[in-house]
Amino acid sequence: MGAARVALIWAALAAAICVPVALAATSDFIVYRSAVYNLASFAGIVALGLLLVQPLMIGGYLPGPSAYRARRAHIWIGGALVAAIVVHVGGLWISSPPDMVDALLFVSPTPFSPFGVIAMWAIFAVAILAAFRRRLGLRTWRIVHVSLAAVIVVASVVHGLLIEGTMETMSKAALCLLVVAATTKLVVDLRLERKRTAARGVSPRGG
Repeated sequence: MGAARVALIWAALAAAICVPVALAATSDFIVYRSAVYNLASFAGIVALGLLLVQPLMIGGYLPGPSAYRARRAHIWIGGALVAAIVVHVGGLWISSPPDMVDALLFVSPTPFSPFGVIAMWAIFAVAILAAFRRRLGLRTWRIVHVSLAAVIVVASVVHGLLIEGTMETMSKAALCLLVVAATTKLVVDLRLERKRTAARGVSPRGG
């Protein structure tokens, strides 16, 4: 792959993540909200961007890193994703504890709240189960990981699309579409690979 094409792919990925963040920074909503609330909002936007990088990295769709480095990056990005969610939820809790209690108890009147909570717990579940990956076994871990990843993506995208707030509508929709497309491609490719490797009796790549 030529250097120009490699640079173009990475530039496109950077634009897909940075443009929504940049447009959100120009939103009128941030003027009327506290610094903590705005920090929480942007942490959520960053988390959505990281959801795009994860399947691209572990699927080997990005040029440059070897399979080993891609797996390591996938782990580190997962940690960054957890941190972003902690900042997102923590900031919202500080800004409005009653609203967060309602959201966590699934009694919030806002339609986007339950999807955000579901995505949060699924992300935490992946992080916790990753510590027991060897005990679970590769096959069980892969099934659980992919299943939870699908829940995370669907819930996060619905959560984001239902919110009318800091993010600009079109860039948000484009980022959500890319997240769903990248995750779908990875899930389909993993299933095809499992079928091929099962037929050859070879262990498929880890997730």
